[in-house]
Amino acid sequence: MKDGCASRDPRALMHLCMLVSPALPVGAYAYSQGLEYAVQEDWVRDESSTLEWLNGLARHSVGTLDLPVLLRLHRAWDAGDTAAISHWNAQLIAARETAELRAEELHLGRSLARVLAALEITEASDWLDSGTAFCTMFSLAAVRWRISAADTLCGYLWTWSENQVLAAIKLVPLGQSAGQRILHEMIESMPAIADHAAKLPDRCIGVGAILQPIASALHESQYSRLFRS
Repeated sequence: MKDGCASRDPRALMHLCMLVSPALPVGAYAYSQGLEYAVQEDWVRDESSTLEWLNGLARHSVGTLDLPVLLRLHRAWDAGDTAAISHWNAQLIAARETAELRAEELHLGRSLARVLAALEITEASDWLDSGTAFCTMFSLAAVRWRISAADTLCGYLWTWSENQVLAAIKLVPLGQSAGQRILHEMIESMPAIADHAAKLPDRCIGVGAILQPIASALHESQYSRLFRS
């Protein structure tokens, strides 16, 4: 999964920046994916435990579910394989283990479909009234904007990591400098996580993180909440 910088279309790079920007109007800032409950229970309480929590999820959840599915969706959009697109879209939604995580996936997917439809990516309009995963629309945008599969995986992992760090800054709480140190540390492992995801066979796709779905399920009845998941 190597790209030559000299051959990369600069417009594709700019579109990737657009796709992973916190300014993308999909509402990702409203979700903590169970982190809020983890902080309440003191599972996550400082910079070190935040890094441990996020690295664990990046390796054993995002890297083993989201990224391999995202890669298959990228290939399917590129090949015009509608059956494969529908299959992997359904697989990802079904793999979300709690009502909150499924609702988040569908909300982000629908929101991104609206953004892409407004940007004249016409296929996105077909998904506005059906359940679409965020990865499905993310991969559609990547293919139409000629973003390579390797860059798509790294971009998705980056935007997930940044959103989670921003949530941790509010919840733990952490300072902005601590957040940057966490992201700096996570960057070191991102290429290896993306490479591993690209090599996973279909039978190995899934989630190996146990505490996140527990935290997400218990967050649904948490008394005081800032986040929707």
